[in-house]
Formats: sequence, structure tokens, C-alpha cells
Amino acid sequence: MDLGKYQNTDFNRGAGSLKEFCWLLVSARVFRHSVMPWYRLRRFFLRVFGSHVAKAVIIKPGVNVTFPWKLSIGENSWIGEEAWLLNLDHITIGANVCISQRVLLCTGNHDWSDPRFALLTRPIVVKDGVWICADVFVGPGVTIGENAVVTAGSVVTGDLPPGMICSGNPCAPVKPRIMRPDK
Repeated sequence: MDLGKYQNTDFNRGAGSLKEFCWLLVSARVFRHSVMPWYRLRRFFLRVFGSHVAKAVIIKPGVNVTFPWKLSIGENSWIGEEAWLLNLDHITIGANVCISQRVLLCTGNHDWSDPRFALLTRPIVVKDGVWICADVFVGPGVTIGENAVVTAGSVVTGDLPPGMICSGNPCAPVKPRIMRPDK
């Protein structure tokens, strides 16, 4: 491998350099580092930069979003402190999803068989009702099924089925998620 030959000129960033530069400024100065629970302000900035963010979305301080124009978040979803949405490709987060602290959703990887170490990207889809617990890694191309739970510290490199509690490295279904009746 010769990293000196690496180039990603064919990578589609999804926006022009001015928009990306403006996002970097806003993200560094206001979006990530505001310690107040300014959820409305964070939603506003994501929308200004092209995200589809539904109402009542909670985005905690310290969240890092690489390209907001490649992000969709459904109603009543929560994004926890220090979560990183490394969305070189699109990330779709459904409604009523909890992405806990320090979760990394990573849509990019490299082709280890390519001497130029080419960049590979694939979207991530997190369906409605999912809870991704703290310190979880979710890799490119993964879909997590409705109402699944991914336990803390897991490494998700393949699709996960709906309605299951999933755990481990590599993450795998362990048992059904049984929901108590609403009172």
C-alpha cells in the first residue's frame, strides 16, 4: 500500500466548499460547544444546512455532525452527548430513536485491497424505536431494525433485526425486546 497515492477526488461531499466551511464555523463555535440545552437552536442550524430534522428532536451538547445535508432525524428522537454522526454518506434516523452518549455512526471506510486505499461510503439506517446504548460503533451500510436495542460498547458491522436486544463484538441478536403494556 502506498498512501502517497491516496486521492478522493471522486468523493461527493454533497455541498460546495463555502457551505462546508460555514458549517465548520457554526459547528465549532455554537453547535457542538454550547453547554445549554438549546435544542431548538441546534435543530435550526441543522435545518439551515440541509438536514431534515423533525419536531421535538433533542440534540445534546458535544454532538458532532460531519455533513448536515446528509442527515435525516425523525420525530421525538434523542442524540446524546458526544455522539458522532460521521455521515460521509446519508444517515437516516427514525422517530423515537435514542442514540446515547459517545455513539459513533460511521458511514465511511477504506478498501484495504486497493493499493491507493480508496474511500468507500455506504448509508446507515436506524429505524423507528431503536435504542443505541452508550459507546457503540455502527459501521457503513448497516440497517438497525425497528425497536431493536444495541447494548453498550457493541460493534455493529452488519444489519440487525427488528425487536431484538443485540450485543457484542460483532454485535448479534441475543433475545427479543419485550415491551410492557403502556399504562
